Amino acid sequence: MFDLQPGISLSRDVSVTADMSPAHLAPTIVLSTPKMIELMEMASTEAVQERLGEDRTSVGTHVDVSHEAAAREGEVVTVSSELVEIDRRLLTFRVAVTVGDRVIGQGTHNRFVVDRDRFAG
Repeated sequence: MFDLQPGISLSRDVSVTADMSPAHLAPTIVLSTPKMIELMEMASTEAVQERLGEDRTSVGTHVDVSHEAAAREGEVVTVSSELVEIDRRLLTFRVAVTVGDRVIGQGTHNRFVVDRDRFAG
């Protein structure tokens, strides 16, 4: 079906910019919760996409994360995602955003593998 196993992971560094901040906190610029979740989802997607092949992709179905600390403008956050469980087409990832040893956010994210043609139709 597809070539996935637990342990597949992806990690990337991202600089916090003004467009990642919620408007209601201006002039303070920090990483917003929605943007943090978007980074976690993208890391999870990218971690497995190559192994799904051209005919399949994954869609997010559940996010369970905490936003524990602020990441300020100019700080470099490390976004990481690790595939920890596979149940047929349901993929569970452990996700985190950190700045050095400081945890900005962490939790789990589920994605479901879909056939592109069937999903689009």
